[in-house]
Amino acid sequence: MKQIYITRKIPDIGIKMLQDKGYSVDFYPKDRVPSQKEIIKALSKKPYDAVISLLTDKIDAKVFDAVPSAKIFANYAIGFDNIDLVEANKRGILVTNTPGDYSECVAEHAIAMMLALATRMVEADQYVRDGKYKGWAPLHFVGTDILDKTFGIIGAGQIGTRAAIIAKQAFRMKIIYTDIARNNKLEQEFGAEYRATPEEVLKEADVVSLHTPLLPTTRHLVDANRLAMMKPSAFLVNTSRGAVIDEVALVTALKNKTIAGAGLDVFEFEPKLSKGLAKLDNVILTPHIASASVTARDEMAVIAAKNVIEFIEGRTPPNLVVLK
Repeated sequence: MKQIYITRKIPDIGIKMLQDKGYSVDFYPKDRVPSQKEIIKALSKKPYDAVISLLTDKIDAKVFDAVPSAKIFANYAIGFDNIDLVEANKRGILVTNTPGDYSECVAEHAIAMMLALATRMVEADQYVRDGKYKGWAPLHFVGTDILDKTFGIIGAGQIGTRAAIIAKQAFRMKIIYTDIARNNKLEQEFGAEYRATPEEVLKEADVVSLHTPLLPTTRHLVDANRLAMMKPSAFLVNTSRGAVIDEVALVTALKNKTIAGAGLDVFEFEPKLSKGLAKLDNVILTPHIASASVTARDEMAVIAAKNVIEFIEGRTPPNLVVLK
């Protein structure tokens, strides 16, 4: 019997797929992020054939040493920056991810953050809850119009493209974007304009939405210098990976009103926040929930399970991460 370990419980649909194949499935029983020490201890107990890991797990040589029988680590995430790909490649271990067709909910979250920032909705909500609302006033929480403004995308993959389409169709926003490759569909069908560098997008856009993976080339892509290029009235939204932004520099920029506001679903030192970030009233913070819809999380579980099943049955997993 093949034995699978999951570092934290995923939706039942994925677990059932594995069990229906006759595999034995174990998973971390507590509702919290396990430490690497706990993961290593669990993996050392059995000769597991495959591991389904989460983006919160640091998977490196120590983990691989604990379970030499496992030749596939199926990451339950689009990203894979939590896994040491070089070390996995040395050992002949396959790594997969879950890039499913669930861009809609992440894109919607990015747009929701844009709207909440523009309308100052979170600030206003807290104002009412604190008992400060004493009646209507003409200058209370005056926000920013979004209609016909410029929406900038850094990373025009599935999610970035979908966010851009919503911005265009719902709010008549001008779309500009940058990516390593041109997005012909976005240009031809929605009038998007390509910009060769992130700097051009940052300087021009009223809203900048980040949709890039975390790579050595994208770490601190938005740093103090690039934040200073943005309009003082601009908003920055990040639903990709926290370290794409230099979070310490962002805190300074928000305090100094270098930019008008930011919406963050991910954090550089997750789950910790940079000092002072939570005290700012021009930032919206959500706990990495952009993909937290039933449809999306179920699909991720299905994809992760399929990757494992394909490997165990002797086929190449469909979502193999290739070391470049």
